[in-house]
Amino acid sequence: MSTPRRLLLVNGPNLNLLGTREPQIYGTGTLADVEQIVTHAASALGFAVRAIQSNHEGVLLDAIHAARDDCAGIVINPGGLTHTSIVLRDALTGVALPIAEVHISDVRAREEFRHFSYVRDIAAVRVVGEGVPGYGRATRLLIETITGRAEG
Repeated sequence: MSTPRRLLLVNGPNLNLLGTREPQIYGTGTLADVEQIVTHAASALGFAVRAIQSNHEGVLLDAIHAARDDCAGIVINPGGLTHTSIVLRDALTGVALPIAEVHISDVRAREEFRHFSYVRDIAAVRVVGEGVPGYGRATRLLIETITGRAEG
């Protein structure tokens, strides 16, 4: 069976507020911009994208579980769940798909509690502090991991 050519893009709690929430930290890019960047980067490499954002952990878990049926990998910004959710980590390990963890801000330079990530050690790719454009690089690197080809 061939590998599906689709990625799941997951954005966690509060990321629906991108563009207006603390622009000095997160910039002015919106969730729509994120989805466009990921879709464009994936499309250029022959992949489709299914995107979800929710402020409800269970909705995100259900989407992650469903991804194992038709996705080759997951690009995820778990938001605050990064630092708190073992359940999210368990869902990600449970589907056994390669993961790209993305954070818009440099979480390492912020409050101490943001330094820890439950996703870090299970992610094949990690892009931190590159703003909204970082999603594009994370997508390309994840596809490189999936296909075994280096980006051009």
